[in-house]
Amino acid sequence: MLCIKHPNTDPWFNLAAEEYVLKNFTENCFMLWRNENAIIVGKHQNTLAEVNMDYVKAKNIKVVRRLSGGGAVFHDLGNLNFSFIMNGEKDHKVDFKKFTLPIIEVLKKLSVDARFEGRNDLTIEGKKFSGNAEHVYKNRVLRHGTLLFSSLMEDLAMALKVNPLKYKDKAVKSVRSRVTNIREHLKEDMDVLQFRDRIMNHIHKTHPNCRFYDFTQKDLEGIRKLVEKKYSTWEWNFGSSPEYDLQKAIRTEGGFMEMHLNVNKGIIKDIRIFGDFFNKLDVSEVETILRETPHQEDEILKKLKTIPFQEYFHKVQPEEFAAGLF
Repeated sequence: MLCIKHPNTDPWFNLAAEEYVLKNFTENCFMLWRNENAIIVGKHQNTLAEVNMDYVKAKNIKVVRRLSGGGAVFHDLGNLNFSFIMNGEKDHKVDFKKFTLPIIEVLKKLSVDARFEGRNDLTIEGKKFSGNAEHVYKNRVLRHGTLLFSSLMEDLAMALKVNPLKYKDKAVKSVRSRVTNIREHLKEDMDVLQFRDRIMNHIHKTHPNCRFYDFTQKDLEGIRKLVEKKYSTWEWNFGSSPEYDLQKAIRTEGGFMEMHLNVNKGIIKDIRIFGDFFNKLDVSEVETILRETPHQEDEILKKLKTIPFQEYFHKVQPEEFAAGLF
């Protein structure tokens, strides 16, 4: 097994690195990594329904879609992530318990009563500190999980705080659990990097033929290509969302406005605008202009600036209208 411990904390790079190792390596691999502030959404989720976009923009938090299913999670430098990328067995079965056992073993040695509970969670005193997911590619299996070590819980709560009534869709919804940081339960004080080293050393000692590996220049180039073509793109992170309906209301100087949207693969397929605003020109023309536009604030604003916007919505700014569609 290859043990990969790299210092890169860019979320786009790290999600791309998982896919690169999954699809280009032939050996079993174990990776430990951290992300700067980011929200990582599951493959089958509606990104906008999982993310507090106002908070994300204000805090400059990256939003990235991963290969595996499951719910959205918040990452910061106090969160440690682990990945097992293994050659699959025949009659493959989902078995998160087996691959989270090394984490539990490390914590037991530190006198922490960690347990595997439910479908894919690790808990301490009934509170979740790790969620896990998997993705199968040909004969290879990616199993990965989060480890809340010293994360800022306020950021976690705010970044994932979304009005559950805003979106109507069939996408997989995240289930929020009571969470805890591992550090709060340790008898001896250590930081997240020291904890990382404990896990890596345990894996190295307990898995046969295990050796440390650093990404080569070829690896780094391949990962960066994946970042450029996939993981840094709006099309992957937002445009891959399942079909959804959105209803949003805003109050402006020009009056109350209510917008109903249908979005498929990130593209606005239909939009209706209602309200008590005043207008000179027919609002249906704006609805027509916005159809087939990416549900992306910059793209919407670009369209709105090609028309005499206040002739359609008196005393309403195009910027507040565009922001109101999220």
